[in-house]
Amino acid sequence: MDASFDAQRDAGAGPDPAAVASPPNAPAFEILAPQSQRLPLVLASPHSGNAYSAAFLASSRLDARALRKSEDCFVDEIFAFAPGLGVPLIRALFPRAYLDVNREAYELDPEMFTDPLPAYVNTRSPRVAAGLGTIARVVANGEDIYKGKLRFAEALDRVSRCYTPYHNALRQLVDATRDAFGHALLIDCHSMPSASATTDGRRGNGRGGGRGGSHPDIVLGDCFGNACAPAVIDAAEEYLCGLGYAVSRNNPYAGGYTTRHYGRPRQGIHTLQIEIARDLYMDEAALTPLPYLDVLARHMTELVDTLGLLPPHRLGPR
Repeated sequence: MDASFDAQRDAGAGPDPAAVASPPNAPAFEILAPQSQRLPLVLASPHSGNAYSAAFLASSRLDARALRKSEDCFVDEIFAFAPGLGVPLIRALFPRAYLDVNREAYELDPEMFTDPLPAYVNTRSPRVAAGLGTIARVVANGEDIYKGKLRFAEALDRVSRCYTPYHNALRQLVDATRDAFGHALLIDCHSMPSASATTDGRRGNGRGGGRGGSHPDIVLGDCFGNACAPAVIDAAEEYLCGLGYAVSRNNPYAGGYTTRHYGRPRQGIHTLQIEIARDLYMDEAALTPLPYLDVLARHMTELVDTLGLLPPHRLGPR
């Protein structure tokens, strides 16, 4: 590993230049659109946002560096090539610790709020129990986020300003793609902490040297065959294994809300979730990129192009 990365990690405290101050009324998302769409794909990066508002930071017992442990850091950069392939990319700009769009709109922990929650709120999901609902109680390493309890009005405000606009835009991109090409493939792009990527179901030799044989480099999720045609995940796995990556299917991540909600293969909409082990491309302690990020971005470019060229007749059931 480059010594400069070790030095940054060991320095520990200090401002985090990658955590961006978010002004009031900041946009919730950005669409990187091609001049013309060439492939029937849409890419989404829901967890790479790093714009932290002063109000959110003031409400948290954690500093920006600790909050950033929940980010899928640099995933939007890994897939930023999309417009050059003729594929739109939507990326959330707000951080996952503030609001998670890969959840139902109202998966909330009642213990986090001062007032009773309406009956329509899902308070019993496994995500809520883990502290990782639409508004998370904890960051990825289990530390509590907030100094005190929130008002439900705060949840309503975050959903209306961030969640609803993001999903409205994503739905429009997916539907427009399906209407133009006859089918659409949504790739939901994520990263995973290397410590969480433990499974015995991997295939391939693996590029994550030193992580051991049970750690996949990439996890592909299709909700156990329900979110996309078999040809999609088959092609993705074959391509990535051919590059030497250790690939797992649906273990430990089968797909979140976006994969489940948008994936409707019988209606011509296919969804595949991709989780990339962070230690492949970044120093997880220092939150800085490694040189391999550029190689990984090139491989993801080739993967997206491969999936975009799948013939329509292969997108039916097996």
